[in-house]
Amino acid sequence: MATTRVYVARLAGLTVLGPDGESIGRVRDVVVAVRFGRQPPRVHGLVVELPTRRRIFVPMLRVTAIEPGVVTLNTGTVSLRRFAQRAGELLALAQIVDTRVHVHDPDLPDLEDVDVFVADLGIEQTRTRDWVVGRVAVRGHRRIGRRRTVHVVDWSSVSGLTPAAVGRPGQDVTALLAQFEGLRAADVANRLRELPEKRRVEVAIALDDERLADVVQELPDDDQVDLLGHLEVRRAADVLEAMDPDDAADLLGELPESEAESLLALMDPEESEPVRRLLAHSPDTAGGLMTTKPVVLSPSTTVAEALARVRDPDLTPALASMVFVVRPPTATPTGSYLGCVHIQHLLREPPAHLVGGMVDTDLAALTPELPLSAVTRYFATYNLVCGPVIDDENHLLGAVTVDDVLDHLLPEDWREEETPPLEQTEPTPIDTDGRSA
Repeated sequence: MATTRVYVARLAGLTVLGPDGESIGRVRDVVVAVRFGRQPPRVHGLVVELPTRRRIFVPMLRVTAIEPGVVTLNTGTVSLRRFAQRAGELLALAQIVDTRVHVHDPDLPDLEDVDVFVADLGIEQTRTRDWVVGRVAVRGHRRIGRRRTVHVVDWSSVSGLTPAAVGRPGQDVTALLAQFEGLRAADVANRLRELPEKRRVEVAIALDDERLADVVQELPDDDQVDLLGHLEVRRAADVLEAMDPDDAADLLGELPESEAESLLALMDPEESEPVRRLLAHSPDTAGGLMTTKPVVLSPSTTVAEALARVRDPDLTPALASMVFVVRPPTATPTGSYLGCVHIQHLLREPPAHLVGGMVDTDLAALTPELPLSAVTRYFATYNLVCGPVIDDENHLLGAVTVDDVLDHLLPEDWREEETPPLEQTEPTPIDTDGRSA
């Protein structure tokens, strides 16, 4: 039997099934339209994310059943056009939840004239099969030593929930951050781009420096610059410090020289120095592509120590695939470069053996001025995912990884395009999206 009342937070992430039982995508939000007077907001439909990462609109009239874990659609057709929010519409999870409101309920006098926040929305189906917001879960500020209590009240008991109120600055982001828990940085970046600018900035401010740095690195260049511009200058410098030096250099390269220099001056010198070195190279050369923080070891390092280094969860798989052996110092630019050791070689050797005795000295190294086309041929020729960059005096400057090569080979807007499906399927028939113009 179809559920006729449900809370929107429970819909997030549910699998959406077509009439044939095949998975179409997952629910990402609920589209709500606030009406004039005391009429409860009407629920227009669901925002569904397809496997290709495209987000489409599914009218609530297409929903046959909402059951534990799944939402089932009927045989009606659904538009595959990308979802676009219309005037008067609000996204329940992205915009309404965490909004500050007032509650006027005689059964809850403690909430009278006190700011509370929307924790969830209860939507229900009427006799005419329309869906409306009938109930609102609200929460107050947490008091010391007490748990924050959630109360469920009728929609008519809540005031202050209008499109204008939702647009006020300072809205809480607790619910949004909870949705991002456990997601890869690239997926968070994709979700962030779907949010209205105000909410995007509020989420960015709430994230810690390390998490925000990871997310910023996965955004298109224009979005990186825009988001950084909304942060306080000191915070922007802290985020740049937390980014990989090559990504920080790429971002700073998009800014006017004076702004880039101001941010570099605010960064810790130990963090800004490698970024400055990278900015000295053209972005489409090995020197501009490289990271200054590969795994660098001395010849006296044991295999056990080397494997411990490459187990670092902060290393990308490409950087962990190879270690570079040098004479001290081991910080880039290093002492004399001796060669590299592939991780497969490390795995085959006894833990007590020294990496200095298994160095591959035959692999050619990249030079910093080498153009992108030559770097690409280098990776293809030697079947590598990581390669060393050395200068004329045989000092290791850094390493280029295949992901950075691909990033520069793909079109500039590749992060904005949808991921193609793994296999070709028959498209769902297209009709109007079920919303009034």
